Amino acid sequence: MPLHPQARALLDLMAAIGDPPMEEMSAADARASRKARQLPSTAPIHEVRDIDADGIPTRLYRPNDRTDLGLLVYFHGGGWVIGDLDSHDAVCRALANGSGHAVLSVDYRLAPEHPFPAPLEDAVTATRWAHAHAAELGCRADRIAVGGDSAGGNLAAVVAQLAPVPLVYQLLVYPVTDLTCALPSYEENATGYFLTKSAMGWFIDHYIGDADPKDPRISPLFAADHVLAATPPALVITAEFDPLRDEGDAYATRLAALGVPTSHVRFGGMFHAFFSLGEFVDDGRAANALAASALGATLGR
Repeated sequence: MPLHPQARALLDLMAAIGDPPMEEMSAADARASRKARQLPSTAPIHEVRDIDADGIPTRLYRPNDRTDLGLLVYFHGGGWVIGDLDSHDAVCRALANGSGHAVLSVDYRLAPEHPFPAPLEDAVTATRWAHAHAAELGCRADRIAVGGDSAGGNLAAVVAQLAPVPLVYQLLVYPVTDLTCALPSYEENATGYFLTKSAMGWFIDHYIGDADPKDPRISPLFAADHVLAATPPALVITAEFDPLRDEGDAYATRLAALGVPTSHVRFGGMFHAFFSLGEFVDDGRAANALAASALGATLGR
């Protein structure tokens, strides 16, 4: 289908702002540019609290005062280079409020200052901490899910494979699963749709350097069948006009083929990052609601 008119209008607005391409900026400048475009969320929620999780900054979102909530450990997107707790504040509020369960957003270390495996190590550490301290958070240790978008989806998928604690669900929003960048959507959507092929190359170079892109801890699509088959049920969300579309589709297909209960929804007419842009595109809000509903059904009402 064609690009959605709301998506087209938003892309035109971004183009009019005139920021340089990501790959022409330093990591510091890219972060500053991202922060300058962030709008604070105004969505009310029962509780928001910053917590040190074994040395890793995290932010807890609680939609109510129950003491038996499920918990989503969430890893933000941004190519392992940009993004933070503030960049995904609105998403985490929407997921907590919509699901009726808690969300713990993780501010993992960023490349290039902290390349692979540092962001993954932080993701694993934070997940272990959440499991060990679930009761203190008003949550159940046997109802923990992991999730994330883009690079955060990559971290969530790898954490689900490593299974440092028992997990009941994985929410993967246009996840990076294949850092070889060899699938057709990289060429079909190379330019013109916010995330470009060149920008992904810039992110990947910062994150893995000379490491093997086929290492399953880097590209979870290359994991062995028995590893994938042991992961928890999944919701995979992809976007039609996204260089990452095909690797997300392929990951969902493999999970399902290996017997993992998997829902896969591709949003036609959308581009990368729409999940975080619910204030601007209806499908962003719809995707947030879809994810929240799936979490609520899994974590229990």
